[in-house]
Amino acid sequence: MQKMVFDRRWLLGLLPLLALVVLLVAPVLRLAFEGWWGDLASQTATSPWALWSDPYLRWRVLWSVLQAAATCIAALLLGLPVAWVLARWEFAGRTLVLRLLMLPFVVPTLVAALGVLALWGPRGVLSTALGLDLQDTPWLLLYGNLFFNLCVVVRAGVDALGHVSAQRVAAARTLGATPWRAFWRVEWPAIAPWLASSLCLVFLYCFAGFGLALVLGGQRYATVEVEIYTLVAHELQLAPASLLALWMLLLTGAVAWGYALIEKRLATPTRVQPIARRRPSRPAHWLGVLAALAVLAFFCAAPLLAILWRAVHAGWDTWALLWDAETLAALWNTLRFSAIALLLATVLGVLHALAAQASVALRAAAFLPFVVSPITVAFGLLLLYPQWTASLPLLLSAYAVLAYPFVAKSLAAALDSLPEHLPQAARSLGATPWRVFWRVTLPMVAPALRRGMAFAAATALGEFAVTLFLSRPEWATLTTLIYQRLGRPGAANADAALVLACMLMALALAAFALIEGPRRAEPPHA
Repeated sequence: MQKMVFDRRWLLGLLPLLALVVLLVAPVLRLAFEGWWGDLASQTATSPWALWSDPYLRWRVLWSVLQAAATCIAALLLGLPVAWVLARWEFAGRTLVLRLLMLPFVVPTLVAALGVLALWGPRGVLSTALGLDLQDTPWLLLYGNLFFNLCVVVRAGVDALGHVSAQRVAAARTLGATPWRAFWRVEWPAIAPWLASSLCLVFLYCFAGFGLALVLGGQRYATVEVEIYTLVAHELQLAPASLLALWMLLLTGAVAWGYALIEKRLATPTRVQPIARRRPSRPAHWLGVLAALAVLAFFCAAPLLAILWRAVHAGWDTWALLWDAETLAALWNTLRFSAIALLLATVLGVLHALAAQASVALRAAAFLPFVVSPITVAFGLLLLYPQWTASLPLLLSAYAVLAYPFVAKSLAAALDSLPEHLPQAARSLGATPWRVFWRVTLPMVAPALRRGMAFAAATALGEFAVTLFLSRPEWATLTTLIYQRLGRPGAANADAALVLACMLMALALAAFALIEGPRRAEPPHA
C-alpha cells in the first residue's frame, strides 16, 4: 500500500518536472552549447576562460560580486540589532511591524527602483532637501538592494532568536557573564546558521537582480544581468552573452548549494524554551526600539512614501493618464497574464509539493527557478524556441515556472508539519486518497497555500525581465509601460512613471492581501 502511494506521488511530480525541463533545464543546456561549443563562440573566444581577459566584462562580474557582498554586510550590521529588538521587546505595534516586513517582497522591482529615485534621484525628496547628487554613483543601487533584502535578515534574525534557549542564557548570566558576553558566547552560535542562510539568499537576490540594476546602476554600475540584456537586445552578441550567463549560473549555483547545506542543518528539529519578551522599562530600551523602527522606516518605508508624495504632487493632468487607452490596455494585460500565470503556478506548485513528500530530489528541484536568473531563463528560451519567442503561451509558461516555487515551498513546509494520524484515520474509515486530500489535508494547509499563492501573484504582477525578452508591443504590461516612460526625457514622463508605479503597487498589495487573507493574531509571549 505504501509503495503504491509512493508511486502515485511520483506521478504527481511529472507535470512540474516536465515544465522545469522544457522551460528551465533545456534552455540552460542550449545556452551552454551556444556559449561553450557553438559556432558563435569560436568567432569571439578561444575558450570559456577568455571572458576573464576582457577588462570591461571582468569589471561587470567583479562589481556584481562586490555590490552583492556589500549589501550582505550592510544588511547584517543593520538587520541584526533590529531583529534583536523585535525578538526581545514587547511594544504596541510590534505584530504590525513584523507583518509589514513582508511588504518589500510584494512590491515589484520597478516600483522599488522608482521609490529610490523619488527619494534620492535628481528630483528626489531627500536629495533635493539635502543638496546631494547621487546620480551615477553606486549608492542608489546599494540602497535599493537594502530595501528588498534588509527585511530578509531581520525576519531570519527574529526567527533565529526565538530558538535561543532561555535556560542557557540564564545560566551564563548566573555565572557572571555580561549581556554582551552572553550574546556572543550563547546566542550568536545559535543564530549564526540562520543568518548565514538569509545572507546566502540576499547574495543571490542582489547578484542575479535585474530591475534595480537596470534602473539604478547606470552605465558604470550596471551588473552582469544588465550586461547580458544589453548584449542580446541591443548589440546582438549572443556568444559573449551566453558565456556571461553561464558564469552567472555557476556562481549562483555555488551559493545556492551552500544555502541548501545550511537549510539541511536547520531542518534538524530542536525544542527549546525561548526567551520571554519584556516591555521596555528604561529610556535606553525605548531608544533602542525607536532606533530599530527608524532603520526600518528609512530603508523599507521611505521609498514607497516618496513615490506617493511625488505622485500626489504630480498634478491632475498626470493622474489622468490612468484612463488613457495605452494604460488601460497595459492594465488589462497585467491582470489577465497574472491571473493565468497564478492558476498555472498553483497547479504546478500543489503537484510539486505533494510529489516532494516522497522524494528529496523533487524537493530540491523546486529551488531551480531561484538559482537560474530570469534573464538567463528568457535568453535560453530565446535561443531554444526562436519560433515561439512572440508566443503568448511561452510567455505565460515562463511566468508560471518562475512563480510556482513559492507555492511549492510554502505548501511542502505545511505538509511536513501535518499530523500523520489524521489522514491515516480518514483512510482507515474508507476515504479515497483524493477525498482525504480534499476534506482533511487541504483545509489544514490552506493558509500556507494562500501565502504561497500571494507571493506567486506578486511575482507575476511585477515580472519584468522575461517580459522584455519575450513580449510583443501589444502585450505591454504596467512594468514595461513604466520602463518606457522612464526611457523618455522630461519631468512629465518621470511623473507619469511614478503614477503608474502607484497603480502597480496598489495592485500587488491588493492581490497579496486578498489571496493571503487576514492572519491570526500572534499569541502572547510567555
